Amino acid sequence: MSIYAYLILAFIGGGILSLIAQLLIDLTSLTPARILVAYVSAGVLLYAVGVYDFLFKIFGAGVSTPLIGFGAAIGRGVKEAVVKDGLLGAFSGGLSATATGITVALVAGLVASVMTTGKPKRM
Repeated sequence: MSIYAYLILAFIGGGILSLIAQLLIDLTSLTPARILVAYVSAGVLLYAVGVYDFLFKIFGAGVSTPLIGFGAAIGRGVKEAVVKDGLLGAFSGGLSATATGITVALVAGLVASVMTTGKPKRM
């Protein structure tokens, strides 16, 4: 398959996830934060039942980049840690598997907060 086919499939996969999120925002009373948590939880669930790997083979970065991919990484980390460390791995595996992404998010937030000046909201 050509690189263009991979790009189109990634665009379609990410677009479908974005469409679902937008519909949830527009048609329900769910807040964006709850939708983000639902997407991460859906990623864990999709990985647990074996569907995520199938979706990744089809859509590639279209499903691995959004929060569903983060949830799948948590699920994968928990599974590997439970096999290695037993029940204790259920608590440490998710953080170990996603430590790099969490660190990048924290450092980027710190840099952004240092480089900008915030203004309090008026009520």
